[in-house]
Amino acid sequence: MDGPAVPTSPQPAQGSGSQSAAWAELLRLPALFTVPGDVLAGSASASGRPGPRTLWAIGSSLCLYEAGMVLNDWADRAEDAAERPHRPLPSGRVRPAAALTAVCALTIAGLALAARSGRPALTVAVPLAATVWAYDLGLKRTPAGPAAMAAARALDLLLGAAATSGHVRSALPSAALLGTHTLALTAVSRHETQGGAPLTPLAALATTGVLTRLVSRGRTLAKGKLPGAKGQLISFRSGVLAALPAACAAAYAATAARPYLHATLNPSPPLTQRAVGGGIRATIPLQAALCARSGAPVSALITAALAPLAARFAKRVSVT
Repeated sequence: MDGPAVPTSPQPAQGSGSQSAAWAELLRLPALFTVPGDVLAGSASASGRPGPRTLWAIGSSLCLYEAGMVLNDWADRAEDAAERPHRPLPSGRVRPAAALTAVCALTIAGLALAARSGRPALTVAVPLAATVWAYDLGLKRTPAGPAAMAAARALDLLLGAAATSGHVRSALPSAALLGTHTLALTAVSRHETQGGAPLTPLAALATTGVLTRLVSRGRTLAKGKLPGAKGQLISFRSGVLAALPAACAAAYAATAARPYLHATLNPSPPLTQRAVGGGIRATIPLQAALCARSGAPVSALITAALAPLAARFAKRVSVT
């Protein structure tokens, strides 16, 4: 659940020496806008309407995501002391013991909220939390790292399906698509510090193209032979449901493809970091496209609306 570490460089928040600013940086608060869409896409894929249990699941997802963010920095504090000494832990603005305490509290809260969503949601949340911890404490430094990150995102989507409808089978295709995006993004992020070969961002670019095509088609409603206003309303709804996935997919491609292309042409650390930042931001329109293709235009629009909010807050606090 922890986002790929990419030291993009928005301007530091004012008062960055304060405890609140340090925790905002450690928690990467703007990155939270990439989380609710997982659950909403899962709910939409399960053909369920979001309800109170869906909201509990979103709370669970947010807590587990933040647990992963803080645990990532706690596990990397020695490495960050050499490469990123300005980060909250190596700079001493947040104590390691306090960070680890926050990780445990967030994990417990996430599981408790999942339990509040029902037993099916808790059944998904437990392996999700285990994947978060396993990734941050070891798997991210192994070849299995990208797959573990992809599994975490996929499980987060399935959490929404389990909470809303009690089953996850119908949400598996959407989980696979979101996981594939995350796999490609995480593979690129492994080269952000020192740069790398162009094949990795090229593969991510190709993946973006394939995913764009797959998520650009949504459900349509049969018009039948209904006369008058009712037939026109169904026709209008059918047109919206058909057009919205393509619009969201186009936004996804526009956000991710260009920085991936730049990193392919010049896989330097700065351009690789921008590629990872673009991939993270592209998660939101991808989630919106997944909602739209499942026939949930309201969830798609709510998710899409998070993108400009994330961009606005990222100017003050780094998303990674």
